[in-house]
Amino acid sequence: MDAELIVFSGNANRPLAEKICDWLDMPLGEALVSQFSDGETRVELNSNVRGRDVFIIQSTSCPSNHHLMEALIMADACHRASASRVTFVAPYFGYARQERKSAPRTPISAKLVADLIQAAHFHRLLTVELHTSAIQGFFNIPVDHLYAKPVFANHFQRGENLVVVSPDAGGVERARAMAKHFNCGLAIVDKRRDKPNESAVMNVIGEVRGKNCLIIDDIVDTAGSLTKAADALIEAGALSVRAAISHAVLSGKAIDNLQNSKIEELVVTDSIMLSPQAQACGKITQLSLAELLGKAIRRIHNDDSISALFI
Repeated sequence: MDAELIVFSGNANRPLAEKICDWLDMPLGEALVSQFSDGETRVELNSNVRGRDVFIIQSTSCPSNHHLMEALIMADACHRASASRVTFVAPYFGYARQERKSAPRTPISAKLVADLIQAAHFHRLLTVELHTSAIQGFFNIPVDHLYAKPVFANHFQRGENLVVVSPDAGGVERARAMAKHFNCGLAIVDKRRDKPNESAVMNVIGEVRGKNCLIIDDIVDTAGSLTKAADALIEAGALSVRAAISHAVLSGKAIDNLQNSKIEELVVTDSIMLSPQAQACGKITQLSLAELLGKAIRRIHNDDSISALFI
């Protein structure tokens, strides 16, 4: 594009935004994103955006509603200040697990959030590891969906007796891609979820005896499913269990569950800022998405293809 590139950040994950700008070799746009005394979101853009290609970096992580509103109001401010284009960079897209009617009289909240994003005059969405790729179909604007596989693949080495494990049937495609990269076996943990944030592991499908298991998933929330999956793999004869999970929500008793689990290492990205408790957990390793997102932003700005980022 002929328009000049500028990047802003909300309050959800400013350190990631700063790392992205460091990679892009440019300063972070100046903006006041705070609250009025009654809790309403206050936004003032202190950098000129007229005719510019704007990228707003904001994960809709906890508190999800507040961070989502920050992004929407920032987009409206850019639109009214005559920005040429406004892109929502959401490393973690909240509400993605509410992408279908799971019971009678329940909402499809991910579709509602998509409608809100479009109503706020965003021109496109850049995100990482959606809970399900079908969410792209909720938008009538372009969606660039990146995968964390390149980040994890650089961290893990192809070890002896490695097998990649999907913690449920819904994540098989994601796990299969990693297994193909490492040219190793694939296993699936069959589970039954009785209610949100709780699950009972039922069976391990595939050969894991004498193997070093690597669990691949998109979200770790309370870590209940993850730790039970690790228990099932060890009981099935696995030598060790590690996990590579994109979005570290880590709510409730997640850290305690991890500390008391058979998981040797949990590798996550910085799509969500880690709490002090999570940072102090010796089992958690955090990798940065800054280079991946920086490359994507540069390619979008230059109207280049981002398919080269998919390995």
